[in-house]
Amino acid sequence: MVRTARVLALLLLLSVGAVAPAAAGGARTAAVAWESRGSALWTGSWETAPSGTTPALPGAAIRNVVHLSVGGDAVRIRVSNRLGTSPLTLGAVTVALRRAGGPDAVPGSMRVAAFAGQRAVVVPTGGDVLTDPVPLLVPDGADLLVTVHTPDDSGPATYHRSALQTSYVAADGALWAEDESGAGYVTTTSQWYYVTGVDVFGGSAGSVVAFGDSLTDGAGSSADANRRWPDRLAERLRASGAGGSDAMGVLNAGVSGNRLLRDGVGPSALARLDADALSRAGVRALIVLEGINDIKGSPEATDPAAFEGAYREIVRRAHALGIRVVGATLTPYGGYSGFTPAREEVRQKVNAVIRAGGVFDAVADFDAAVRDPALPERIRPDYDPGDHLHFNDAGMGALADTVDLATLW
Repeated sequence: MVRTARVLALLLLLSVGAVAPAAAGGARTAAVAWESRGSALWTGSWETAPSGTTPALPGAAIRNVVHLSVGGDAVRIRVSNRLGTSPLTLGAVTVALRRAGGPDAVPGSMRVAAFAGQRAVVVPTGGDVLTDPVPLLVPDGADLLVTVHTPDDSGPATYHRSALQTSYVAADGALWAEDESGAGYVTTTSQWYYVTGVDVFGGSAGSVVAFGDSLTDGAGSSADANRRWPDRLAERLRASGAGGSDAMGVLNAGVSGNRLLRDGVGPSALARLDADALSRAGVRALIVLEGINDIKGSPEATDPAAFEGAYREIVRRAHALGIRVVGATLTPYGGYSGFTPAREEVRQKVNAVIRAGGVFDAVADFDAAVRDPALPERIRPDYDPGDHLHFNDAGMGALADTVDLATLW
């Protein structure tokens, strides 16, 4: 009965027309996206946050490889020109299930996405667009190929720099964008171009956004392996049975170099909160791990009250949309080049604010989970990839395992 209702809802959605283009703040606020439990709704399944721009690849097709957290009966794709300087012309956007490894699609799964019924679209400067619903049955944890054909030079391309995922480029995009074969995709890239989100239709459990910097982005973990801590959290949610038959989607809004209080790599956490977190489909919870770059960066932030004020602002804006917020303590970085005893004192004071309660709905004590018991200003050696700041796969798993799943509901 549930599946039948979802199919009928999808047919109705397809019959009444296309999804309208989204403004820079996102296509749908969380308050609208999460209308009632048990309904067949759009849920965020994968995300990356724009981190900057890179030269465009005119004429090419970029086959972005993205790893979903949860599946559904249809998908829609978010394409971003948020950081571009001129309108972005897209000749085609296609989506397919990925065949094991490489740029080949599973036979029969290639779909051409439309925008208000049209194949091509112009994405406004500073904006995002959503495709129309694309009927495609996708399982939990699937890899998708989201191919974007850019026929012309539309100026700097909005991208995510540190994808930790190999994607593929074909020089003759008009020829290869819709092809299930990956034979034309002879160039590789370690960035995601233009594509910043995938929603799935039919999941009822909603989604959680992991909001942070390089620690959330996955720096230190294995490339092409989906070992970031939000990936591990998605595995835990799928295995737990929380939410009934549908697992909670996990969206990774980490940007390496991002800061809480001021712009760093990409806009500050406060500046990008709506676009990268609160407006995503079906958001029910937000996990915030932001602040270490403010402490160790230049200019450095030294006032714990400023951190508390920013955290309270994030919570206030999230609560206005009915979204719970979990605060994660800042993790150790002793031995890193930017470490000083004075900065460590600031980190401890900020963590005391987080642990004290009264700011967040719940706390995930990442610091306690990964610090070296003998040298608590440092990461445990078995979690340290060697730079004393980020985390290897085991450390990423420890972070994810610290999150109490019950706090996400």
